[in-house]
Amino acid sequence: MKHWDTLLGLFFVFLTAAQPASAGATKTLGKAEAFDYAGLKGLARELAAQPYVSHAGELPAALRKLSWDEYQEVSFDPDQALWKDDSASLFRAEFFHLGLNFDTPVTLYELADGQARAIAYSPRLFEYGKSGVNGGSLSERLGFAGFRFKFHTDWQRDVVAFLGASYFRAVGGEMQYGMSARGLAIDTALDRPEEFPLFTRFWLQKPPPAGDTATVYALLDSPSATGAFAFAITPGRTLKMHVDAAIYPRAAIERLGIAPLTSMYMVGENDRRANWDWRPEIHDSDGLAMHTGTGEWLWRPLSNPRALRFNAYADARPKGFGLLQRDRNFDHYQDDGVFYEKRPSVWVEPLNDWGKGSVQLVEIPTEDETFDNVVAFWNPAEKVKPGQELLYSYNLYWGGEPPHASELARVVDTFTGLGGVVGQKRKYYSRRFVVDFKGGKLPMLGSKAALVPVIEASAGRVETTSVRPLGDSGGYRAIFDLVPPGGDPEPINLKLYLEQNGQPLSETWIYQWTPPPQDERQLHNPGHLQ
Repeated sequence: MKHWDTLLGLFFVFLTAAQPASAGATKTLGKAEAFDYAGLKGLARELAAQPYVSHAGELPAALRKLSWDEYQEVSFDPDQALWKDDSASLFRAEFFHLGLNFDTPVTLYELADGQARAIAYSPRLFEYGKSGVNGGSLSERLGFAGFRFKFHTDWQRDVVAFLGASYFRAVGGEMQYGMSARGLAIDTALDRPEEFPLFTRFWLQKPPPAGDTATVYALLDSPSATGAFAFAITPGRTLKMHVDAAIYPRAAIERLGIAPLTSMYMVGENDRRANWDWRPEIHDSDGLAMHTGTGEWLWRPLSNPRALRFNAYADARPKGFGLLQRDRNFDHYQDDGVFYEKRPSVWVEPLNDWGKGSVQLVEIPTEDETFDNVVAFWNPAEKVKPGQELLYSYNLYWGGEPPHASELARVVDTFTGLGGVVGQKRKYYSRRFVVDFKGGKLPMLGSKAALVPVIEASAGRVETTSVRPLGDSGGYRAIFDLVPPGGDPEPINLKLYLEQNGQPLSETWIYQWTPPPQDERQLHNPGHLQ
């Protein structure tokens, strides 16, 4: 996972690099062939019955040996964008060049009136700058690495890009890239290398005049599965992608990830382990939100653990889940270069019956913000076997706020630190957890409202609990200390929500905390309390 995620994390920082100006127009080649989604599913099913053939590395050495800076010198000529000459089109498509670690050729097609024609690669579509690549020496049959769409509201910046394996990204109204999604995840966080399926062919359907939705079809291929995908992409303040996916396993798959989301969490208010950077917070997402099949709303703050952490949250017929960037306050990040407070949240909304399974969360230690170390996806409970057809339909929403939210109060902050009572000598180690809730009915409560923090811990002892109004914000703050058991540190699962008269007033905060080793459980008592 590190190879693709690290590279993509860097790449999308440079998506809007300066581009050349030259004359010309993107051309297609070959005769037109009939195309529809049913036929694409048939092709994927047929390929699944055949041995996998890899095309990785099928590019000249001059492109494979490019450094990162050299690869950034290779840029597409926007004057040759697909549909640029159509004044009625609200979209334009531009293409990415092969090179560096983007080493598997991708075939692109233009689809119009049910007929598809391959889009011809030509080195004349690109400017090579100081890359050292001689475009004139490249084959006209080289192929592309991927593509991006621009929308009529801003022809300079992208709204979506597909590049590398089955990765893609999109933006909401903030026009800010952040986390990624993937077509499929296979065997993530197992004791063997993860498998990264590839989108090998894309069909870009020409949008109707003034149409605000662009449709893309994609063929996915990997040693363990093939797939047919349809994306209907509608830009806006919240960009919406309607996704239909048909998966055809070639082999049994131990851990299949549906609608996988990939993000980065290095430092935040609840986890200061990697706190050597001057910025107070560094993350693309700060939590995993889940709306379960039973209607419960869960919020799981993310962390940067000492060792790989895997969690599975069992569910049936989930209503939605997503990796969100709830904290939208610039002061909490102080980064005026990449603007973490503008990073989009991504919400997955299942549209058909996904059955039983679990939302699975993987958190990997990182010491660098260019490594995407968080993955979340749906894993079906039923064993995945070759010969099956697995059909999933869902919406992906990209933007500052997810389209669906609980009417209950939601978690807005999670803080952790040393427990104990200020001014009193600590006699044993404990960890303090502070959780702030806002919204819902909380602003309507009277000054004498009796709220109760309902707290559960899988191990240890909970003490020093309280809940009180949070200044004049209309919110409430819940506080408790957890005294971990002795012995080897094992992860402790925590759960908290607010209730009044036996009725829940908030979503449910869930957390996993691993106590430090015994020799690191410092009490930090000041000298005058010794």
